[in-house]
Amino acid sequence: MELGKKIKQLRFKSALTQEQLAQKLGIGPQSISKWENAVAMPDISTLPLLAEIFGVTIDDLFDLTASQRLNRIENRMEVEEELPRDVFYEYEEFLKTQLSDEQQKERATALIANLYWHRMNTYAQKVRRYAKDAVRMSPNEKGCQWLLQMAEGHTTWDWNVANHTAAIEFYSELVKANPDSVLSYECLLDNLIADHRADEAEKVLNRLCALKGFKPFLAFVYRAHIALARFDAASADRIIEDMVETYAHDTGCLFEAAQYYAKKCDYEIAISYYERDFECDSRRPRFMDALQGIAEIYQIMGNYRMAAQTYDRIIDLLENEWGLTEEIELKQAQNEKARLLAKT
Repeated sequence: MELGKKIKQLRFKSALTQEQLAQKLGIGPQSISKWENAVAMPDISTLPLLAEIFGVTIDDLFDLTASQRLNRIENRMEVEEELPRDVFYEYEEFLKTQLSDEQQKERATALIANLYWHRMNTYAQKVRRYAKDAVRMSPNEKGCQWLLQMAEGHTTWDWNVANHTAAIEFYSELVKANPDSVLSYECLLDNLIADHRADEAEKVLNRLCALKGFKPFLAFVYRAHIALARFDAASADRIIEDMVETYAHDTGCLFEAAQYYAKKCDYEIAISYYERDFECDSRRPRFMDALQGIAEIYQIMGNYRMAAQTYDRIIDLLENEWGLTEEIELKQAQNEKARLLAKT
């Protein structure tokens, strides 16, 4: 249904004349007539008040399908760092109604998780800002240190807090229920290795290697990290060298080699592999992960100018290959470049 017809329908339903609606909106009644006869369209700034008057959402004014509304929710979260409170609750309510629709249930479930993550991340940024201010004023107080640790994902010394037992239990149950899910096995392995549970990780890796869809070079990657979990760096290095020799032209292999050396703090080697990975990537658009790794390493090394120059490359990639103009990722890259330049 066209917007003008929808306004007319909602006006009748609300028992309002054109003059009464115009008075509520603070405009002339001729504007209402033009809208309803498709001669003109309401200004976008008028839509929230129209929706409020009729007791509907803005999306309801346009008679969008459920799929279209899901698209709008997803797209808006990509371009806005913080959703207005009323928009958040509108999206939350709509997504919950879709959880009982078998056709939309899977996507709606993922989107409502993303909606809560979006809100959580919004508040986490505020926690970081105020917790850092509080810590600077009282560096010996633990309260805000802990909040900052949770908000930014800082490491914690206490094993009983830092271990990944809960994640391991979840993914162990998941692979039992989904024995062909490569990603579930990989998540289980990641957490086992992080906790140095090398013997269990080796058994999981053997099962994973037999699955269809598992990339063969990743077996080298996991074996190297299992060796590191056993504090056998020499064996781990040899495994990575064998992998690169075997899969020299696989960009995924080069990226994992870069990750490996970055984790070992062999930064120059890591940068060289990140650069090779980025240069060999024939996909368009390319992902920015390798460039982010390079920028992070330069920052760790204290070379803020090179880190900022790498963010120039990231911005160019986002604008010219991904076609981004105002999305969150682009704004964050621009802000990070400015922050690094300030440090030079």
